[in-house]
Amino acid sequence: MKLLLMGNEAIGRGAIEAGVNVVAAYPGTPSSEIPEYISRHAKENGIFMEYSTNEKVSLEVCIGTSWSGLRSMATMKHVGLNVASDALMTLTYTGVVGGLLLVSADDPSCHSSQNEQDNRYYSLLANIPTLEPSSPQEAYEMAKEAFAISEELCLPVMLRPTTRTCHCRADVEVGKVVKRDGAPEFKRDVTHRVTIPAHARIMHPELLGKVEKARGLFEKSHFNSIEGKGKIGIIGSGISYAYVKEALGAIEEEVSVFKLGTLHPLPTNRLLEFLKDKEKVLVVEEMEPILEWQLKALAHDNRLKVKIYGKDVIPRVGELNTNIVRTGIREALAIGSGPAQEEVAEMPDLPPRPPMLCPGCPHRATFYCMNKTSKKWIKPSDIGCYTLGIMPPLNAVDTTFCMGASIGISCGFAAAGNKEIIASIGDSTFFHTGIPPLIDAVYNKHNITVVILDNRTTAMTGHQPNPGTGLNATMDPAPMIDLVRVCDAIGAFTQLVDPYDLDVTMDALRKANEHEGPAVVVAKRPCILLEKRPSTEAGYHVNQEKCTGCSICLKELGCPAMLFNREDKKASIDDLLCVNCGVCAQVCPYDAIEV
Repeated sequence: MKLLLMGNEAIGRGAIEAGVNVVAAYPGTPSSEIPEYISRHAKENGIFMEYSTNEKVSLEVCIGTSWSGLRSMATMKHVGLNVASDALMTLTYTGVVGGLLLVSADDPSCHSSQNEQDNRYYSLLANIPTLEPSSPQEAYEMAKEAFAISEELCLPVMLRPTTRTCHCRADVEVGKVVKRDGAPEFKRDVTHRVTIPAHARIMHPELLGKVEKARGLFEKSHFNSIEGKGKIGIIGSGISYAYVKEALGAIEEEVSVFKLGTLHPLPTNRLLEFLKDKEKVLVVEEMEPILEWQLKALAHDNRLKVKIYGKDVIPRVGELNTNIVRTGIREALAIGSGPAQEEVAEMPDLPPRPPMLCPGCPHRATFYCMNKTSKKWIKPSDIGCYTLGIMPPLNAVDTTFCMGASIGISCGFAAAGNKEIIASIGDSTFFHTGIPPLIDAVYNKHNITVVILDNRTTAMTGHQPNPGTGLNATMDPAPMIDLVRVCDAIGAFTQLVDPYDLDVTMDALRKANEHEGPAVVVAKRPCILLEKRPSTEAGYHVNQEKCTGCSICLKELGCPAMLFNREDKKASIDDLLCVNCGVCAQVCPYDAIEV
């Protein structure tokens, strides 16, 4: 049976067919659709699905499941593995019982991330067997087979898709979903479950032995294959292999291609067999030259005379594409004498469309209030749609670094002697990694203000629930964690406001700024995309007789629904965009915006 699936959905389908029992995830592009697919099919397949508070917790949930003899999958984006790495680095020592699949989705070109780190380094650092799919079909197959590989090796297995593989769609040949029987059973094994130094010294050589066993499996894996013959070779992995195949379509010369699906440990014997009769080989990989370095070392150690090219002709930054690969092939291998790229018409210049907060977004109101309350604030922010507060006219974001860092960095600003600091952080991000730095602020008496932008959802990654929403991953009722009570319990001076009420919000911010010690303002208002759009029949409009053309509504608020006629020098409201939040009516100094 064939299904049209996104790469992420194919991973979810493969895990379901493999009989996964527990899936734990923290949403993050480009991985978010994996847990979303699982959540839609969890109940019918007897799967426990959760959105964990952060990636470390999600991996630890899966570890507990695995040690109970059941199959589990943790999914996250590449930077999420930084958070989970504390658990990962020891997990490969202790090993697993039930199959455990860790999906780490990398994001070359930083489409929705603060960096484009290459998580293949974690493969080497943690010694975790790693697979990289080149298509949705292969993503499905690898996810399905990874659990059995994990159980055979007693190691977790990492699947490393990248953005293009995650988000492209294709027909995927799938099998039947067969439920696996089995009850949880934890068997006490202190040598492999209690990682005191004496036990760790036993487990490390065991891990190295497991890695060599994995190498033996990967030597025979059908995820590795060789196509074509000749003295010229190309080695490609993941989506890079797809670019290679497309680039070679316009090249007449005979080229041998090694498609590499098992990234760590490398199938060294098969690679040596491929390299030994080659004169020149090009390694095509996105981001870091990890394969290139290993292959050059392999060739050197075995005294092969093959010339290996890589990042000297293939960029080390950003995504690859067919034209980049075609150029690299021509420069390194001296084949494909045609133009570097196909002749295509130049794209006309398009009007710029900078990203912006939605009309009626409660964060815009909060940022406006911050700007009106004090001009002196240093304004660290965090990871979420509120990062768009960096855009004019709000200019309400001075730093964005990593999840939860707004509060920790604010503590550093305070420790350095800065006087007015206001951090902005979303509700989901606060649960993720914002609580420890707030405790630090209270414990060390850092004089900072923290605004928690509580829009009742994890909006930027697709409106997934979080611990403050009262819903779980399958949208069933769940305990609602009260942010105000959490901050009160920590010991911060805490206030709750509706950001649509500008006067109340500004008053709360002033009190927070004047308070000696850490203060929190919880700005609570649901994301406008979750609210039913109100009727525009009796919506807000600009009274043209009262409007003076001062354009304060645009210059200080910047709502996309606000328009300005340069000829008449009057503001107006786009009824198709306006959601009747009423914030602009409070901003206008001449009461020109009316219902």
